[in-house]
Amino acid sequence: QVQFVESGGALVQPGGSLRLACAASGLTFDSYAMSWYRQAPGKERVVVVRINRTGGSTNYADSVKGRFTISRDNAKNTVYLQMNSLKPEDTAVYYCNALTYWGPTANALYAWGQGTLVTVSS
Repeated sequence: QVQFVESGGALVQPGGSLRLACAASGLTFDSYAMSWYRQAPGKERVVVVRINRTGGSTNYADSVKGRFTISRDNAKNTVYLQMNSLKPEDTAVYYCNALTYWGPTANALYAWGQGTLVTVSS
């Protein structure tokens, strides 16, 4: 059974930083591209950033370019999201998932984890 456990969310002031982690189990982690998604209150879940199997290629949403950095540690079956210069509009529940393939139209492959809540507020 594939599981994703996200962690690291917190209440942070605008301009602050957080590092999220997503631990994956039940899959051959280094065989999959991975993605971080977020869902703000009352809105649909959207892609934040994607990373390929090796970590050598990434693709960011325009809203987070230059502020967020994705990375992965295949030895630990974990993908990370470093978030800097946080804004109130980054407030959301953040999720990770494996992707069906590496490409701009790839979809999430497995059931969602519980996510981790990031709240940016003064």
